[in-house]
Amino acid sequence: MQRTIYNEDHEAFRSTIRSFIAKEVTPNYAEWQSIGYVPHDFYKKLGETGATAFDVPEEYGGAGKTSYKYQAVMTEETARAAVSFGNYNISTGIIVPYLLNLANEEQKKRWFPGVASGELMLAIAMTEPGTGSDLAGIKTNARRDGGDFILNGAKTFITGSSQADLIIVVARTSPPSGDNRREGLSLLVMDTTSTGFEVGRRLDKIGLKSSDTCELSFTDVHIPSENLLGEEGKAFSYLGNNLPRERLSIAVQSYALAMSAIEHTIAYVKDRQIFEKPLSGFQNTKFVLAECAAEVEAAEAMVDKAIELDDAGELTAVDAAKCKLFCTEMAGRVADKCLQLHGGYGYVLEYPIAQLYSDTRVSRIYGGTSEVMKTIIAKSLGL
Repeated sequence: MQRTIYNEDHEAFRSTIRSFIAKEVTPNYAEWQSIGYVPHDFYKKLGETGATAFDVPEEYGGAGKTSYKYQAVMTEETARAAVSFGNYNISTGIIVPYLLNLANEEQKKRWFPGVASGELMLAIAMTEPGTGSDLAGIKTNARRDGGDFILNGAKTFITGSSQADLIIVVARTSPPSGDNRREGLSLLVMDTTSTGFEVGRRLDKIGLKSSDTCELSFTDVHIPSENLLGEEGKAFSYLGNNLPRERLSIAVQSYALAMSAIEHTIAYVKDRQIFEKPLSGFQNTKFVLAECAAEVEAAEAMVDKAIELDDAGELTAVDAAKCKLFCTEMAGRVADKCLQLHGGYGYVLEYPIAQLYSDTRVSRIYGGTSEVMKTIIAKSLGL
């Protein structure tokens, strides 16, 4: 089916990003995977394309309000090349909206120019060793002391944290009210040069090797009260309001990885000879890839609709949950089938399908597990 969400400007940007990937990413990607992160100075180069300035108001050096379609194009192109921009999707796609919606004028003047240029990278620290999806159970705490908050606690699975300059930390600033554990949580923006903050282990994952995922600790970290983001005690509602965009980004990534898996597999089966004929000539190969193509196109329609809703400010939590659930589960099925068609070579990291397969798996976990998505959808059905 003909895709209609992109116009000439989007396709021109796609061409720019494709060339940028070929020049700046592909030659360095093996090294990034080996060290476990994308070096900080890369983002300044990415900033020269304008990609780090999306949605940042023009008065702070940004591009102004920009359709999410541009970021979707970048996700599609990195998946196509089987590479990653590391912390980019988190910093620009997910955290910038927090600042847009919650930062006051003084904070915007302080932070946005560096964000727009790619000099300031952002991360958000929610998950703790004992909380997972239960954000209301956060134990990291911050007490007021004069003009500062004193932060203590620990976080884990924090993407981009070893290369971030600012981290939005979700912390308990007051006890919950009665049985409502959601009250009393606040968002504090911490400078990563702060005394008492430490990046612990960089977790060794089975996929997304170039995206640093770390354990963090906070020991009497002083955070100025002017770094409180939004109102004190209101963090849980803020997190809920921003989750649809995060889940959309995961859905887009899953769709793009599945599409890339098919493209790489088609090239492989046409070239691979078995029983003196191309693997692509067997009926099973054709049927499996036909099934995959149909599933990916269904996901594409869902993703495109969700992107349009996001652009219009109408993407609901339920819409995003449906999109994430369908696209991530689909991507898992497609990646598995495509790897199977590679035979033993599919299990070798030399082939892109192995990386696409391992990178896809986490999409059903982070940003809310598939089980959490089903719970949200079921509630919308009155169940």
